[in-house]
Amino acid sequence: MLTNYGYIALFLIIAIAFTLLLVLIPVILRDLKIVPRKPNKVKEEPFECGMPTIGKTWVQFNFRYYYYALVFLALDVMVVFIYPWAVELRNLGGPAFYMMLIFIGLIVIGYIYAWKKKALEWK
Repeated sequence: MLTNYGYIALFLIIAIAFTLLLVLIPVILRDLKIVPRKPNKVKEEPFECGMPTIGKTWVQFNFRYYYYALVFLALDVMVVFIYPWAVELRNLGGPAFYMMLIFIGLIVIGYIYAWKKKALEWK
């Protein structure tokens, strides 16, 4: 049993070391002057598509994007669960069929709720 935890500890040590290595490599290369550092006012200016910003730089997005994203995510999760279920339906039997009907029903209820709240209308 201790070997199972040993593998987990080894994995965590490797993951932390790899993360620290990725952070420290650029710092070390800059200190060794392998990577050139020539600061310039033009290089430090923010830019967008190579053109200077005109007007306000703060743009508020419509919150309905998030509703569309959540509905899309719910449908993707549904597909991820339904595909393996459909492949193994004969082996799983009747209870699995009814559980999947409940799952699909919950997704449909959420979709109807979003429709009734007019979250899916674009204005």
